[in-house]
Amino acid sequence: MKIYVPRDAAARALGADAVAKALAAEAGRRGMDVEIIRNGSRGMVWLEPLVEIDRDGVRHAFGPMTPADVPGLFDGDGDKALGPTEDLDWMRRQTRLTFARCGVIDPLSLSDYEAHGGLTGLRRALGMGAEAIVEEVTASGLRGRGGAGFPTGIKWNTVRQADADQKYIVCNADEGDSGTFADRMIMEGDPFSLIEGMVIAGLGVGATQGYVYLRSEYPDAIDVMERAVDIARNNNVLGDVLHSGHHFDMEIRVGAGAYVCGEETSLLNSLEGKRGVVRAKPPLPALEGFLGKPTVVNNVISLATVPVIFERGAQHYADFGLGRSRGTVTLQIAGNVARGGLFETAFGVSLGEVVNDIAGGTLSGRPVKAVQVGGPLGAYLPVSKFDTPLGYEELDAQGGLIGHAGLVVFDDTADMRGLARFAMEFCAVESCGKCTPCRIGAVRGVETIDRIGQGDASAIPLLEDLCETMKDGSLCALGGFTPFPVMSALTHFPDEFAAAKEAAE
Repeated sequence: MKIYVPRDAAARALGADAVAKALAAEAGRRGMDVEIIRNGSRGMVWLEPLVEIDRDGVRHAFGPMTPADVPGLFDGDGDKALGPTEDLDWMRRQTRLTFARCGVIDPLSLSDYEAHGGLTGLRRALGMGAEAIVEEVTASGLRGRGGAGFPTGIKWNTVRQADADQKYIVCNADEGDSGTFADRMIMEGDPFSLIEGMVIAGLGVGATQGYVYLRSEYPDAIDVMERAVDIARNNNVLGDVLHSGHHFDMEIRVGAGAYVCGEETSLLNSLEGKRGVVRAKPPLPALEGFLGKPTVVNNVISLATVPVIFERGAQHYADFGLGRSRGTVTLQIAGNVARGGLFETAFGVSLGEVVNDIAGGTLSGRPVKAVQVGGPLGAYLPVSKFDTPLGYEELDAQGGLIGHAGLVVFDDTADMRGLARFAMEFCAVESCGKCTPCRIGAVRGVETIDRIGQGDASAIPLLEDLCETMKDGSLCALGGFTPFPVMSALTHFPDEFAAAKEAAE
């Protein structure tokens, strides 16, 4: 009997290790031959720890499990039985491309990875030239999944055409946005997809060395990735790539957790052993990046999606989505929701469908007030904007950004002025200090919001002007995007600033 118990960090935090131990002990007491496989998470966090039992090739789900529920699982299905995993509404409604294997396979079994389509894309890429590889990525419409959505193919082509004796692939795994966990989940649940994507990127641009910059707060992801790299190297996925004569190797580097190191040039400075401070552009990292050499810097999800494109073809991937947002978006649903977790679907689903239908509304049962999309620097969107399709340009038109596709939901008790203040305070604390708008503007912003809270109506236009200055003058996304949550709070929730207006009247 095969029993799957996630070793995903969220599942472990909710007691998965204790459940796995109880399963092994109960099987031993009953003299049963049981294989316990520690897989990744299926993304249904509200059901973790989610245990799956393989019955004639069909995985049946049970959850959320506790050690006390284990004996009943052996006696019969018990009250935690959910039915076949793939038939659950959460799973059935998804379009899983990047996350197709996550939660399905043993993350550290290369043979399991290959049995589910792994390395098919790499083998195809090995038969293509560098230019054709980059053209395939460009045709897929893949865009950056960690920030402003820059087309991946254009970035790769810039590095490919650069003349240099050494080029690098750097994976930005510094997932610091609140309400985001897709990078962590893929690294813990399907690490070889990231490795394969980086190797293909190296083939496409002529890079022979890669680095994954991972934040220290992710010990489980660090452990899995380091072990996966060793396994890949021992099986010639790294080194002499599948005995093809093409060489590519990679290392895992651990950062100290500074939020600003999620910005690509700060990350590169930290990777070089320097202080994590943003670099002025130009030069672009694609031309002068790590150690001054041409460097591709991509997010985890971007790189982990590359094998899918080469396995199934660029057109297959591009057929999903809307407008210039092609393929799938890995939604990370968090905050005050009944059902939180990872949900992968084609771009174009409306914000309201995600919050009210997929996530089931608020856990508190109170009305939804706002959703912050794109991390702590994303805009707060009200219910009146819930018909907005999730896409890069579509959210931009509403004064927001999709960013890393994290959604944090708030009910009607949320203090929007307080949340706007938090965004400014967050920027003040996390600023690297390189540019004045971010370093000083954020501090003045906190003071200005406090003035509004004390009834000073004249501070409202000052806050608006300050946001414009930060947006236009900041060197990186930290200072440049901080106005998004502040201005959206001012625009969509003016009653939250009523104290100042009432005082002025």
